[in-house]
Amino acid sequence: MNSAVDHERIRPDRAEFRRAMGRFCTGVTVVACGSGPTTEAMTANSLVSVSLDPLLLLVSVRTAGRLHRRLSDGEDFSVSVLAEEQGPLAALMGRSERPRGTEAWHRLGSWHGRNGAALAVGSPAAFECSVEAAHPGGDHTLFLGRVTEVHLGRPAQPLLFWAGGYPKLADQLSVPAPSRPREVESTHV
Repeated sequence: MNSAVDHERIRPDRAEFRRAMGRFCTGVTVVACGSGPTTEAMTANSLVSVSLDPLLLLVSVRTAGRLHRRLSDGEDFSVSVLAEEQGPLAALMGRSERPRGTEAWHRLGSWHGRNGAALAVGSPAAFECSVEAAHPGGDHTLFLGRVTEVHLGRPAQPLLFWAGGYPKLADQLSVPAPSRPREVESTHV
């Protein structure tokens, strides 16, 4: 360790990269295609807001994953942002042997949007998307989704993923009241 900087320099490999990324806290979502007997869903923490004009978001899906083929075929999908109490759902949909079809549909709450993709009941926010583009990214594909519908549920503490688990925000923190975002002035140096 360098006394001036409190970091240990490590040659990057898969295990060390995963360990370092585990120190980055993210929200947790469920990405889904289909509904009823055609439901396929997975837990993801790789949601990125990309653009406001047009409305675009990005999800990263493992190329060997079950959902990959359907997104590669251009099937519409949904992204449900999970609340803290939905940790068991995130854990279930994060398993390689997770349910599919009607069982997955029931576990998500038997609800779908206009595009036909299952949505998680109780999620504080959800998005319906059409595949805008797909970009290879190593053992994953980055799917750019054009947002066609936005669903706002009740405000709730977010489900967080950090260091391989689902920590809770400090009890003294409260959920802020929903508000419209302020315009932020950007300055380039």
